[in-house]
Amino acid sequence: MKKSFLVFCLFHAALAAAQSGSAPANTNLSPAEIELAQARKAILEKPTEYTAYNLLATGLLRSAQKTFDAVIYAQAEEAVKKSLELAPNNFDAEKIQASILLAEHEYPAALELAKALNKRVPDDVMVYGLLTDANVELGNYEDAEDSAQWMLNLRPGNLPALTRAAHLRELFGDPEGALDLFDLAYQSTPPTEIGERASILTQMGYLRLASGNTEAAEKFFSHALQSFPNYPSALGNLAQVRIVQKRYAEAVLLLQQRYQSEPRAKNLYDLAEALHLAGCPSEAKQAFAEFETKSLAESHRNDNSNRELVFYYADHVHRPANALDVAQREYAWRHDVYTLDAYAWALHISGKDAEARKQIETALAVGIRNSEIFLHAGEIALSVGDAQAAERYLKQSASMNAVESEQAAAKK
Repeated sequence: MKKSFLVFCLFHAALAAAQSGSAPANTNLSPAEIELAQARKAILEKPTEYTAYNLLATGLLRSAQKTFDAVIYAQAEEAVKKSLELAPNNFDAEKIQASILLAEHEYPAALELAKALNKRVPDDVMVYGLLTDANVELGNYEDAEDSAQWMLNLRPGNLPALTRAAHLRELFGDPEGALDLFDLAYQSTPPTEIGERASILTQMGYLRLASGNTEAAEKFFSHALQSFPNYPSALGNLAQVRIVQKRYAEAVLLLQQRYQSEPRAKNLYDLAEALHLAGCPSEAKQAFAEFETKSLAESHRNDNSNRELVFYYADHVHRPANALDVAQREYAWRHDVYTLDAYAWALHISGKDAEARKQIETALAVGIRNSEIFLHAGEIALSVGDAQAAERYLKQSASMNAVESEQAAAKK
């Protein structure tokens, strides 16, 4: 009850701010800020019109996705609730509701809602986008591919479908096909959509980094940061380039910058690893300890850093029972390739290599080409006595010129 009242107060405080008088003109407002201002103005003018609350919810959702601010997510949920009170079962509000569930990593609930919406309106393109996103995160890749194809069939060349199809191409082991689709999406994105363009550039850079082309990757990340300074994803990926280049101090600075912008547990984990590589053991130890505290606090939520927590317990403090416990909780509700990898690694360090082999092979069967997953597959294959498979996987990891490649080369 107290939480609901707090959310209600926060939501209406935001509206009251718009009511307190005309705000001074600000030509430096971002498109998102302009959208929010217009939605609030519309609510003040027509408080019983549900569409204005949908506009407000959409704007708040976009803002929350950039800041990961739980308060803003709560405000978006309250706006959807108000819209549905005014117009029960209105389709647009329920689509926004599904998007909020996705943003909060409530993937099973988002999938069920998206399925219900799809039955109501079978030709809505963005509902297929919701289905694609939820299925990808849960590891239902065939269903995700089917939904993405429907998006393209219904509206050929639409931007949301292109980026989703590109991500699937990457997961299915076709980085060049993914890059082509991202490039097409980038060319179709208006220059005013700075955030979207920075996101696409960063994903293109990630593909180049994953294939071992650090020079091309660096250009993409730098371009993203020129257009969107301090863009967190670009900062994190550029830091990975610096780690491959053994420029660890620069990687630390980039990851500190990202963590200041997005103080999330998973970002702190990357910073702690970089501090370790940079030869700062006391700082790394402190960062890892803080990461563990933050990660455990969110571990039982779906929006968590459990994958990083598994690797912290497995690789840094050597607590296999803790690693396996966290991995099993995550595996119980999602089977995407990254969860399968973390689960396989937790099983491996716990001495359960036969099951670990099964899980890592399931992940690789999707087609993904990832140096860390190949490294884990190689070490697990060694443990079960399959030297031929181990050599193949370790060679693949070493050839990718990524963070794990040197480690893989040493084990071949």
